[in-house]
Amino acid sequence: MSSSAPAGAAPPAVRVLLVEDDDLMRRSFAVALERYGYAVGVAADGLTGLELFRDESFDLLILDVMLPGLDGIGLCRRVRETSLVPVLMMSARGDGLDVVAGLEAGADDYVVKPVDTYVLVARIRSLLRRATYAPVPAPGNTAAEARPPEGHALVFGDLTIDTEGMEVAVAGSPVALTPTELKLLLEFAARPGVVLERHTLLRDVWEYGWDGDSRVVDLCVQRLRRKLGRDRIETVRGFGYKLRR
Repeated sequence: MSSSAPAGAAPPAVRVLLVEDDDLMRRSFAVALERYGYAVGVAADGLTGLELFRDESFDLLILDVMLPGLDGIGLCRRVRETSLVPVLMMSARGDGLDVVAGLEAGADDYVVKPVDTYVLVARIRSLLRRATYAPVPAPGNTAAEARPPEGHALVFGDLTIDTEGMEVAVAGSPVALTPTELKLLLEFAARPGVVLERHTLLRDVWEYGWDGDSRVVDLCVQRLRRKLGRDRIETVRGFGYKLRR
């Protein structure tokens, strides 16, 4: 029996919001992603994208940086006020400032346009695999709700990681992490005190090869430090990072 969808297509339940102002690119990306089995919602500007995001449920967002009205970086910040949904940024220029600003706003990864469909789909699949972890606690949960069951806790000072419920707490207070931040923290927690090189983290967390951009690692580490404490993850200059025991 033949099928029009490529091999390895996504389950029908996976919903992607694509916010792109270029009509031709928006249509071509949407058609390509639908061929892979994704259900795609589209918007041509940031404010419309924000309305769609608030009105409907999406598993992943793809945001162009340069958008009319509310740009992609501002949209990402607005999304992160209420949601940990995976976010992939697209930049036409690959400008370093765009990349850094997008990652600092809470994006999980980025691609530079023009981008081949198979590359875009590979990045989407990687983000969705990270998002298959059990949900982390939302802001406002009580310390008792964040307390991990006995035998499933990794404890580093006042940092506690429930490895079964995938919940994180600092000094008893729950901390909301994006799927990428959680996956990165788990990599550190699996080898506390061991220096992990950036290319190792790119491979194990972002599923990049040697040509990955290490800025995604640096910016994600910065976000973890803001949430967990600045001294939690130590920089070993010229090598990488390690989690303090």
